[in-house]
Amino acid sequence: MSLTRRTFLTTTAFTGLALVHPFAARAQANQAHLRIAETTDLHVHVWPYDYYADKPVDTVGLARTAALVQDVRAEAGNTLVLDNGDFLQGNPLGDFMAYERGLKAGDVHPVIAAMNAVGFDAATIGNHEFNYGLEFLEKALAGAGFPVVLANIVREQGAQPTDDTTLVPPYVILDRELTDGAGQTHPIRIGVIGFTPPQVMRWDRRHLEGNVSARDIVATAEAWVPRMKEEGADIVVALSHSGIGPADHEEMMENASVPLAAVPGIDVVLTGHHHREFPGDAYADVPNVDAAAGTIHGKPAVMAGFWGSHMGLVDLMLEREGGEWRIAASTSELRPIALRGEDRSWTPQVESVDAVLAATEADHQATLDYVRRAVGKTDAPLHSYFALVADDPSVQIVSIAQKWYVEQLLKGTANEGLPVLSAAAPFKAGGRGGPDYYTDVPAGDVAIRNVADLYLYPNTVRAVKITGAQVKDWLERSAGIFNQVQPGATDAPLLNPDFPSYNFDVIDGVEYRIDLSQPSKFDSEGALINPDANRIVDLTYQGAPIDPEAEFIVATNNYRAGGGGSFPGADGSTTVVEAPDTNRDVIVRYIVEQGTISPSADANWTFVPMDGTSVLFETGPSAAAYAAGVPGVTLEALDTNEDGFLRYRMSL
Repeated sequence: MSLTRRTFLTTTAFTGLALVHPFAARAQANQAHLRIAETTDLHVHVWPYDYYADKPVDTVGLARTAALVQDVRAEAGNTLVLDNGDFLQGNPLGDFMAYERGLKAGDVHPVIAAMNAVGFDAATIGNHEFNYGLEFLEKALAGAGFPVVLANIVREQGAQPTDDTTLVPPYVILDRELTDGAGQTHPIRIGVIGFTPPQVMRWDRRHLEGNVSARDIVATAEAWVPRMKEEGADIVVALSHSGIGPADHEEMMENASVPLAAVPGIDVVLTGHHHREFPGDAYADVPNVDAAAGTIHGKPAVMAGFWGSHMGLVDLMLEREGGEWRIAASTSELRPIALRGEDRSWTPQVESVDAVLAATEADHQATLDYVRRAVGKTDAPLHSYFALVADDPSVQIVSIAQKWYVEQLLKGTANEGLPVLSAAAPFKAGGRGGPDYYTDVPAGDVAIRNVADLYLYPNTVRAVKITGAQVKDWLERSAGIFNQVQPGATDAPLLNPDFPSYNFDVIDGVEYRIDLSQPSKFDSEGALINPDANRIVDLTYQGAPIDPEAEFIVATNNYRAGGGGSFPGADGSTTVVEAPDTNRDVIVRYIVEQGTISPSADANWTFVPMDGTSVLFETGPSAAAYAAGVPGVTLEALDTNEDGFLRYRMSL
């Protein structure tokens, strides 16, 4: 890709009133204010639209982020706009282009068309760019009206990184002109270098093995940055599609932005991959990171959320001495496209930029047709009306898909061969959501948008390695959703209303029973309250009592694996697989591969019988159509309460 040279121009079309940054106001002769705007982890979110739910949303979309870019350009003439990777995959628009429409010679991928419309100056490649294979990636990048750089993925390795044949150029030096405080223009050379997690070689092995290899991020930077300085780069911006993680460098680390910032010659670090915001409280306790000021090792840095939720902005006060530029001061900030109110509703802060929508409208409409079309079939209904009282088909299919996916990722690793279990919970199970808040997909065609009914959240797949004893305690924690029931009780309330259904994990791959006569071992927040309690009984694996010392892999999501819900064995330290794909995407892939799914529940968990004892629970009124087919329980419909829920009696 050729080097570029152009003068920074002020854009007059913008969404709000232009603001003058203090650096611009104070700049004198030989001082210039430079703004660097970042997007990251767009994941093909161009339109403010949720294709899974098939409805507009105000919290995503490059079309909205583009309005913030226009504002920044209006506020200061010296502006650089960079993307930090993961733009090509991540929602049905990306899948439609890769699996359905494809890219022919001369085609421009819609996300590239959108980025061209915004006017990006450069971008790097994230780990998800490899999900569709190298040929598709190359076709997509061919339409880019901006340079795309990446230093640590190579076609042929040399003796050192600077001898490598890289997949795309490792860096670009952008020749620009800055206007100083006195109105004079001066040349500046801005080096932009890109990095992605070396773990792509495992995550996308089938696409990459034998075709490319990965180098360590920090070692690669240490080799290339001096070359960039030799070529005249006044400042160097690192596009680090790598999270803000450990302070100390480890070979081939995934989240390397902190030690990367310490590399001499790097001036600015734009980060991503974590899907978080920086500056921000999420990184308050990370060594060498100032989460309030937005610096890493004292260097300005930013991470702009994900899906276009924010634009990251680094403002630099530059001083020119002896024909060279240096950074005299900096600030870092985030600008959101929407704000959340006290009532948890979202208020958009900007409107979509028409030029971005126009550049992608045809593909957007085609994607709507795609998500509304069947991608497979189910030979049984998928519903969650009884997910809290019996093994459930809607939870079952999530578990099956997770297990199928994780087993593929474990091949060739040290953990291949360990038994793989899968944990999943019902997300739509009434409660505060009301009597219609249940999964309900009838037998027959399954469209991609139906997956939203199966899996509400944009979690990513994780897997943890735990012991048989931890498997039991994981289930004990889940069983806290049930009230303790005295033997012989009549119509005792079954469910604890303070226990959210998303913390009721069912683990597939083992069989067990729940003894409701026992107190809960953990409270609703996960704190240990009854150490000697044993609600989980008859826990077996492949027909034999589970070995407390045996090791198991449990497929789950990033929320649970990282400590969400405070489950034993899931605190972030036991994670062995951090997959690049969302649970939703995995479910879609599984359905596509299977063609027809058979999600009937296998009743791997039941309650311990209690003679002469009955309990009551509530569910949606549409549950009546499925009650006769619930395995392992005896149900009796009673009445509909004032909130519209249908009450059932269950005999234990």
